[in-house]
Amino acid sequence: MFKKILVANRGEIALRIICACKELGIKTVAVFSEADRNSLHVRFADEAVCIGGPKSAESYLKIPSVISAAEITNADAIHPGYGFLSENAYFSEVCEACHIKFIGPSPNVIRLMGDKARARATMLKAGLAVLPGSTGIVHSVEDAFRTADEIGYPVIVKASAGGGGRGMRIVAGRAEMGTAFPTAQHEAQQAFGVADVYIERYVERARHIEFQVMGDNYGKVIHFGERECSIQRRHQKLIEESPSVVVTSEIRERVGAAVETSLSGLGYSNAGTVEFLVDEQMNFYFMEMNTRIQVEHPVTEMVTGVDLVKLQIMIAGGAKLHFDDHLKPRGHSIECRINAEDPFTHVPSPGKITSFNVPGGIGVRVDTAAHTECLISPYYDSLVAKLIVHGNSRPEAIRKMERALEMFVIEGIKTSVPLHQRIMHDTEFINGKIHTRFMDKFLAD
Repeated sequence: MFKKILVANRGEIALRIICACKELGIKTVAVFSEADRNSLHVRFADEAVCIGGPKSAESYLKIPSVISAAEITNADAIHPGYGFLSENAYFSEVCEACHIKFIGPSPNVIRLMGDKARARATMLKAGLAVLPGSTGIVHSVEDAFRTADEIGYPVIVKASAGGGGRGMRIVAGRAEMGTAFPTAQHEAQQAFGVADVYIERYVERARHIEFQVMGDNYGKVIHFGERECSIQRRHQKLIEESPSVVVTSEIRERVGAAVETSLSGLGYSNAGTVEFLVDEQMNFYFMEMNTRIQVEHPVTEMVTGVDLVKLQIMIAGGAKLHFDDHLKPRGHSIECRINAEDPFTHVPSPGKITSFNVPGGIGVRVDTAAHTECLISPYYDSLVAKLIVHGNSRPEAIRKMERALEMFVIEGIKTSVPLHQRIMHDTEFINGKIHTRFMDKFLAD
């Protein structure tokens, strides 16, 4: 097992990794930007190294600085969390070259699955269904028109190298393509440094369902069930839950087995998430794969009782997956992402938190690095906290979330708490009638 792990991240996920390391008896190193000097992940790590200025490009994305911090502190492994360098194949290769263990998949697998166009082709070959779309990168507007005409509108133009809703445009008809295609290319270039995009058919009223997987270094891959992530705004997830109300045990095992088989064939190791769009006839179409731990991993932990971050570390250290049978979900879990933003206009709301009180009680969990007098910086993602609840049933989990949101006090900045409260009271949400366009109608109403 590792003696010391450098956490190449910030905020709640950095703190989450530090907690897992402490419970495993492993020393930790925090890296931080000048803006995060007083952050909790710096306070609770055993060592901390400043790696640059407030902007991500000056610090958390600066590979030489991160590697130098690992070398001067004698860290024998790096956990990248999510975002930043977590899906950077080059960073993984640099870690390998410096004899530092990267806690994640191999560089080749990251590179393969990180390119969404190549990932589609790979998973199609492995037997998973994919939406009709371009066979690879679409390079010009002329090619975009031709591809969309063959697929049939509506279509969606998507950045090949990224995610999180950036470099993505829904195109309802031919008249919109001339503007939407170059806009998506420009956004992709700005966000990921690569303008490559591809096109696939857009499914109205689809559900976004993803499978949590874990692979060891000995060829075994298992799934931990599904998460429903259909409540989104501008392709950014707001609420996640597990299990999905529409996935039966038969569907779970059938799709999960297909995922395991396809990833075993790739030699996949460590944590990952395979994401699907599911139409109203319950056809599952592979969308993309994230080769890292997800923001929403706590809902899976709550229904399985497995600490996924600890398991990541243990697998990277050489442990075998010891689960003989698939874990059946116990009860129901829901996660709300509490962001620093105006709940009505969705404009970011950075600033100082003047009062902070988290809810508690059985089945209530808050993952956060925020606190009273904490400064929510404009330099990074607006996530303040993840509020996760667990109940014996979905109705109980919804009631528990309503109570927890009411008791969550964050003053000094605006947050999305009121938005989540309204969603929890929405009849369509309560009845499980959700899809990826749910928020469009909800906000319009």
